[in-house]
Amino acid sequence: MTRIVPFKGLRYNADIISDLAEVVTPPYDIIDEAAQTEYYAKHPANIIRLELGLTFPNDSADNNRYTRAAQYLTKWMEDGTLKSENRPAFYFYQQEFKVNGVRTIRNGFVAGVKVEPYEKGNILPHEETLSKPKADRLQLMHATRCNFSSIFALYADEEKQIDELLLREAQKRHPDIEIVDETEEIHRVWVIDDSAIVDKIIAIMAEKTLYIADGHHRYETALEYAREMAESGINDFDYIMTTLVNLYDEGLVVLPTHRVVGHLDHFDFPRFIEKLSSLFSIDQYSGKDDPASIINELAEQGQDNHVFAMYNGENYYLLTLKDKVGAANLLPEQNSVAWKDLDVAILDNLILDQLLGIGEAERRNQENLAYSRDEEWVKDKIDVGQYQLGFFINPTRVKEIVDVAEARDKMPQKSTYFYPKLITGLIINNLAIK
Repeated sequence: MTRIVPFKGLRYNADIISDLAEVVTPPYDIIDEAAQTEYYAKHPANIIRLELGLTFPNDSADNNRYTRAAQYLTKWMEDGTLKSENRPAFYFYQQEFKVNGVRTIRNGFVAGVKVEPYEKGNILPHEETLSKPKADRLQLMHATRCNFSSIFALYADEEKQIDELLLREAQKRHPDIEIVDETEEIHRVWVIDDSAIVDKIIAIMAEKTLYIADGHHRYETALEYAREMAESGINDFDYIMTTLVNLYDEGLVVLPTHRVVGHLDHFDFPRFIEKLSSLFSIDQYSGKDDPASIINELAEQGQDNHVFAMYNGENYYLLTLKDKVGAANLLPEQNSVAWKDLDVAILDNLILDQLLGIGEAERRNQENLAYSRDEEWVKDKIDVGQYQLGFFINPTRVKEIVDVAEARDKMPQKSTYFYPKLITGLIINNLAIK
């Protein structure tokens, strides 16, 4: 049983913050130092001060990015910069964005989700996590007792019961929040505190499995935090702010992450093509073609086949897997059938590892490898000689991610990029507010 609850979100006070776009940021884990500095300068109440504060050489146990975040939080709550909802609520969240030039809307809602071990089977991950990011997030939770960035999770509701409930409610009134961010994405939020609607959503979601799309580190941090609080006798700190999106939402977009390979000593391209031909049918295209046309061909051919496009600076090559069963036998034995059916598993293991010698360790360290979602960037890097080969891949299908999670397996590295990212700063979950 999946348990979700409404919560009294903290929101920026529009009477004090005239332009909410000045105080929000992307997720902390994609903000580099330059962007961090920019967000600090953008507005004195920018959420960056809470979510990813600056560090200084003289930081100590009593004065550091986490203690300063707690101080800012207290100050902004006291002076009215941040205001708590009067009643517990869900938050209907729409993101309007462009992908491949097409205007798209993704619908979701923000709720508190009860954290529990993955082993229970109600909430499933799809990727591995690292210890360092979790330690950082845990320190922030200890200092502030808040979730500033939302987890992003998926659920399956083919009948779209929840979507219809929320859309019907949203049509009755203007959004409580509406901003255009720095990337021209539009964010709209409606506060949903009608107890009848809230209760219906809770009942529908009770039977759903959740699949974490983004935010594995934050989820596991919240699980550890809840365990620590329970050990100290506090048992109601076990919910984490989560944006829930229906698997069947038309605006749910996963982008591909292409690979570029370089610095391969004594690389012999004709010999490599010969090796490839034992596993793949190879069709050659002119290197003068626009990358977009190759991507379109890749998408069309990839409907029913495992297909990749390769570029070597002179020509494109469309690689179509000959024998799916035979290829599966060459993949790691311990992985699930669902995992072995992923394009990215085949590319990383059969081509990069077995044919080019770029194994898991090299992929993690990115010694001979770089990643990009921009096909033009991939082509340019090959053309200027910075890398030797580019591999284009179709996006992972949402169903494939779910199948891997259901098999209790983990996706390969750089295999899922849900677009767009959730924005930080629209809603804060302060666990101390009941």
